[in-house]
Amino acid sequence: MNVKGKKEKKQVNPQNFAANLLSHDEINKKIKIVEKELKASTWRELETKGKFAKNDKISFISDEMLIVGCDIGSEIHYIRAIDLRGRELSKAAFEFNNSEDGFESAKAWMLNLAATNGKNQIVLGLEPTGHYWFALAAWMVSKGISVVQVNPYAVKQSKEIEDNSQHKDDRKDPKIIANLVKDGNYGMPYLPTKIYADMRRLSMFRDQLVEDRIRNINRLHREMKIYFPEYMDAFGKIEGAFTLAVLKVAPIPSDIIALGADGLRNIWHKAKLRGRGYSRASDIISYAKISIGLTDGVNAGRESVKWFAMQIVKLNEQLAEIEETLHRRCMEIPHAENILEINGIGENILAGILSEMGDISRFDDTKEIQKLSGLGLVACSSGKHKGQTKISHRGRKRLRYWLFQAAKSAVSHADEFKQLHAYYTTRADNPLKKMQSLIAIACKLLRVIYTILKKGTKYDPQKLLQDIKRPDNLEIQAAA
Repeated sequence: MNVKGKKEKKQVNPQNFAANLLSHDEINKKIKIVEKELKASTWRELETKGKFAKNDKISFISDEMLIVGCDIGSEIHYIRAIDLRGRELSKAAFEFNNSEDGFESAKAWMLNLAATNGKNQIVLGLEPTGHYWFALAAWMVSKGISVVQVNPYAVKQSKEIEDNSQHKDDRKDPKIIANLVKDGNYGMPYLPTKIYADMRRLSMFRDQLVEDRIRNINRLHREMKIYFPEYMDAFGKIEGAFTLAVLKVAPIPSDIIALGADGLRNIWHKAKLRGRGYSRASDIISYAKISIGLTDGVNAGRESVKWFAMQIVKLNEQLAEIEETLHRRCMEIPHAENILEINGIGENILAGILSEMGDISRFDDTKEIQKLSGLGLVACSSGKHKGQTKISHRGRKRLRYWLFQAAKSAVSHADEFKQLHAYYTTRADNPLKKMQSLIAIACKLLRVIYTILKKGTKYDPQKLLQDIKRPDNLEIQAAA
């Protein structure tokens, strides 16, 4: 009897099975060969041998490379692979976890594609997202896979080139990133090592402590305005040592009155404070007696003021410890002490600049650092339209912040920079506004710091002033 719809079971051909098994073995052999030949190139090999320009980046991506794009996430990463022509070699996006097993599975996936497509090197391009890419980049480099990074703004601007759609997701981005790498639109990632890694972490930790301190001071102001509105007239500086010593013990006007002037002096004496603060004890008592602060809820207010005062004192101690360590590590960098000869550049500013800048050897000139800090000049001009020139504001904002602080401090304390600021703002040809002048001085300081660190020269204020192109300078040079 013939039963419709019943299919005969397909027999396995032993010869085909053997062929597939042999092919699988061959692929495994190729994978081992590729894995043995993998060699990661980092910024130290590429950028310290001269300027790594666009043509060099294009030449670095060869036909023997498997180009992999990676979209970074906090827990899950996605990768896709293409060749030098832009043809996708992966059927779909491969996702893996942010763990050792996930990294191993991604490596195995890339090796299998490289072996089956005749590639002997792998380059992984990624879009740096916060701090989530640090572990992945370091792990891949340790396994011989080169890692490069693309600008997130370039990924955003290129998303419609792929499929003429504004759609953007974790599975589309990896291919966009891979194509940017293929065309040489990438940079070499820099993860600080040794002393620079310590300084970067210490600097970030210091910034976090400063933010916490400001937050607690603001909250303390709020509590004092409720329960002791006259506190500014009584104490003056609320985050001062004399004020905090009192608020930790007597935060409410009634508590201060109970202590009396002698009680306040006794608190300061036990805290081993020295200065003119002792003379304000009677004034503090006077303001406490006439305070119009709330008397309801003082128990909760008393505890909150005490807590904020103790937190500020604790943060002050931690900040002092962190800054001492940071300054000590900063002086281990060759020629860093020469920069302190510039009046107005103290240890805090210098440590902030060097920790954000990193290893100076990776830069060929100061324009690269200027661009990194977001101080590079940009303008939008077309035809008869001449756009306004301004700084890009792209890059490391903390480096830009410390350079600007250095410029302000140098203008306030160094005579040569005062003259330079006056010249920029009053010159007959193209005078600058005060803010523009400070930006120009920040760039000037950057060039001075770069030269000192690179060549080990001593700082010379007179040489700085000779760079100013004044009419009287030109006359003197002509006469000479």
